[in-house]
Amino acid sequence: MRQEVRNTKEWYRTHFEAFEQSLNGEATSRVHALRRRAIEAFDALGFPTTREEEWRFTDVSPIARTLFVPSLTPGDTEAMGEEIESLTFRGWESVRFVFVNGHYRAEFSVVPALPKGVTVTNLASALKANDPNLYCHLGRYVQYDENAFTALSTAFLFDGAFIHIPDDVVLDVPIHLVFFETSGGVPLAAHPRNLIIVGKRSKVSIVETYAGRGDEPYLTNAVTEFVVGEGASVEHDKLQAESLTGFHIGTVHFEQHEGSTVVSNAINFGGALVRNTITAVLGAERCEATLNGLSLTTGTQLVDHHTTIDHAQPKCASHELYKSILDGNSRGVFNGKIFVRKDAQKTDAKQTNKTLLLSDHATIDTKPQLEIFANDVKCTHGATVGHLDEEQLFYLRSRGIGEETAKDILTFAFASDIINRVHVEPLRSQVDAMLQERLRQGRTLEL
Repeated sequence: MRQEVRNTKEWYRTHFEAFEQSLNGEATSRVHALRRRAIEAFDALGFPTTREEEWRFTDVSPIARTLFVPSLTPGDTEAMGEEIESLTFRGWESVRFVFVNGHYRAEFSVVPALPKGVTVTNLASALKANDPNLYCHLGRYVQYDENAFTALSTAFLFDGAFIHIPDDVVLDVPIHLVFFETSGGVPLAAHPRNLIIVGKRSKVSIVETYAGRGDEPYLTNAVTEFVVGEGASVEHDKLQAESLTGFHIGTVHFEQHEGSTVVSNAINFGGALVRNTITAVLGAERCEATLNGLSLTTGTQLVDHHTTIDHAQPKCASHELYKSILDGNSRGVFNGKIFVRKDAQKTDAKQTNKTLLLSDHATIDTKPQLEIFANDVKCTHGATVGHLDEEQLFYLRSRGIGEETAKDILTFAFASDIINRVHVEPLRSQVDAMLQERLRQGRTLEL
């Protein structure tokens, strides 16, 4: 076993050296030392196991034992146009940035005229340009030594989205980041890295879509860092629709300044094994964070949500609602943490986790957590797990509705509470259609 672990580490170390050589002499760049520290951290950490509390319910050994090849090129993109187009907001104006196997592809992207001072570019270009806004924040919030996946993300840091919205800008169109991955005949790993900086009193909607195809397993290991300025407002919607042969590890961090507002909607349909880690740090007074999530799983899928809301300062509010619909032999995990620090008086925090089990074989491990070190606070949390309501089913069937249709109606109603919280209309319509299609196909797909 130790020899296998050693070989896995050597595998990534060897590919890291090849990756650095492919950068054509960037050893003097400011990010070079960060990458080096990150690969050393991965070597020290190794992949997490279920013996670790944070990973107790999520066994990542299928990822650990697969020798993924880091994607150094986008590969052949000629046949991908139609699939990528199906993921975009057709007939709706938006900024579209497309990445294939972690690399920016201009031919699929659309960038309309933007307000003065707004930067929407890819990370590789921003790194080469030595953008000062980039280096002030990149890697500052998601630490490379948090776990093996953030270490690999930083070690192979190369491309992704870099967005800078200056002060007092209201962006009327959403910014849509599309990440598409293919296995290409070998297990590939992409490590897209996104940094979004939103200035004082500005407002923006960011949508991330993740999807893929291929018979071979692949890994998407994505990190997105947000810096939300004083009085700014951000809606972040993430649609995870990976192939059922894909693994998805997603890390999102919101660093909030005084009076800022964040809404996060995390929607999950795909992936064989999915781990979403979302953190909001309410770092000044009068911040507000709302975290919503929806998962629909079947077969042997596993979707794990780990959320942290850190009330670091007083007079802040947070609201959290995560729902899961589990069928087949699938599993869900929810671990929601709310920290209320000593000085965070007048905190108002609410957390709810609800799970609908459509199968006797589906399971959920739910662990809502409150850690409160202040005394003048209002904090509540709760979790419910159950099946479809028999009385409601009886009512619908008594109106002449078939059993399966009645189940679909109640399932859709359970999910629509989250879907309707997505304010970007084309995404909301897309998620609505995906849910209805999944219900039409049946909820017992075998992986």
